[in-house]
Amino acid sequence: CLTHFQMDVLDVAAPNAPINYPVELTEAVKSGIQNNTKLMLSSVNKQPQVFISGKITSYTVSPIALQEGDNAAKNRLTVSAMFKIVFDCPNENYSHEMNAVSTRFADFDANQDVSSVESQLLSEINSQIVQDVINQLLSNW
Repeated sequence: CLTHFQMDVLDVAAPNAPINYPVELTEAVKSGIQNNTKLMLSSVNKQPQVFISGKITSYTVSPIALQEGDNAAKNRLTVSAMFKIVFDCPNENYSHEMNAVSTRFADFDANQDVSSVESQLLSEINSQIVQDVINQLLSNW
């Protein structure tokens, strides 16, 4: 029954997340699902059986690896996202809803400005979040 999915653009509840990040993470999840599962993105004439929505709940930069004098050698960008996944197969009388939370991070040198490494860090974090979503999807089949 599970052949097609639909995903809404993620909401953002993290005020310091970049303005384009919800769309960027949404597209990464869509691509990851299409490339790593049997699900296809639903088209206008094909009813989806899997519906995914969610929001970015946290986007923080914090110091880690403190050195002498409380100076940080590294900083950490941490992103948390919450997903609602609904499976609906009316022909098989099957419906199921689940929530998944993914919190992932990437570290960078404290002497670097976050804006100069942000796209690379988000690429790493997005790959991990996508894998978490795929693992949740596959665990329910």
